[in-house]
Amino acid sequence: MSQQGPILVVSTARRPSFAAALDVAKLFPIVEAQWADACRAVEQVQPAAVLVAASDIDQATLAALATPIASRQPYLPLIAVDPQTILPDNAIPFFQSEVDSSRLVARLRAALRVRSLHATVMRRLVPATRIALADIDTFRDATVLLVGRGGAYPTLSVSLGEQTGVVGALSIEAAAKHLNVRDIDGIVLAEGFSPRVVDAFLTVLAEDARFRHLPVVVTSGDLLPAYELPNLEILSGEPVQMVATVLPLIRQHAFEAHLSRTLRSIDAEGLIDARTGLLTLIAFERDFASAIYQTQERGGGLSVARFAFDPAHPRAQFDGARIISRLMRQMDFGAVFEDGSVVVAFAETDLKTAHTIARRLSSVMRQTSHGKRDTRAEANVTLATLESKDSAKSLLARLDQEEHRAAS
Repeated sequence: MSQQGPILVVSTARRPSFAAALDVAKLFPIVEAQWADACRAVEQVQPAAVLVAASDIDQATLAALATPIASRQPYLPLIAVDPQTILPDNAIPFFQSEVDSSRLVARLRAALRVRSLHATVMRRLVPATRIALADIDTFRDATVLLVGRGGAYPTLSVSLGEQTGVVGALSIEAAAKHLNVRDIDGIVLAEGFSPRVVDAFLTVLAEDARFRHLPVVVTSGDLLPAYELPNLEILSGEPVQMVATVLPLIRQHAFEAHLSRTLRSIDAEGLIDARTGLLTLIAFERDFASAIYQTQERGGGLSVARFAFDPAHPRAQFDGARIISRLMRQMDFGAVFEDGSVVVAFAETDLKTAHTIARRLSSVMRQTSHGKRDTRAEANVTLATLESKDSAKSLLARLDQEEHRAAS
């Protein structure tokens, strides 16, 4: 990746030790500034990234720098090295290691990938629309995979559930299944596994391009961070503190995922909803009418399912929509309707097969929890199949009738 601008390093009077890793990686130019001049340096230098020595900096000082950085377009990464306080939402943590100083460069390059993606989306959006990291709400937009079975697991689950959606796994095998079937924005690997099992899991993550840039937190102190995982941290301490530390990394990944969906929407000429990955409602209505016409002309089957969620929990609605978008077959298509329900058309599918597909989708949704009360994405599913006399309007109307009948 070509460098996108200067790297601004902010510290006290002395040059920080981590700057040597930037020199070795030949990341030039590097501009140094002291904390008193940091905000002015951001305006004058126009950096591609900002790295700060945060070990002896209080929360207010760090927040004063993070606030103007958060408003810049495209995304300007802010990496706080060895922070000792609660981080602002846009400050990526990094804890130094004497074993492998190249980890900082890897984390910086991973953040610059997000900046490049953001710049690409901004360039291609017509009309120009503001998209910012501040738009990402981790409770609404992010899902974390919690893997473990030790005594700290329940506390970690509650702490994470107050900030993000949580998918729990008691085994590495279950975790691997979740990674393959849904969008995950971070992994917390809790206690309950031997160092050998943890090492194997991290090695597999590092070797798979789909997961290599995921934020990964390991709560065991028996491992060295010698993996090609740029967003890996080995932390210890109170669960609330660990969650607060990793949350900016999770937010950055959720932002990257949103940008990727936006780019797919642009490629589809706006027919895909950037937040869910499903069709827009207008595109669905057009394709649905066309699918019904072609099925009636050529023969075959067409079934439709409605996944209705509790309107009091909008996060569950959107999480369910993303799961459906990822898991439905390539021949199928769906959209989020105005009432928050998701309607999916199953092409070349009879009612029995549609039931099987809908059950599989629903089972994945049930494994996600949201919030303090462990609210889950429980969908009420109704199905209908195309009859010879049906139009698009009448088939959807029958689907509504089935829903009302099921509710009663």
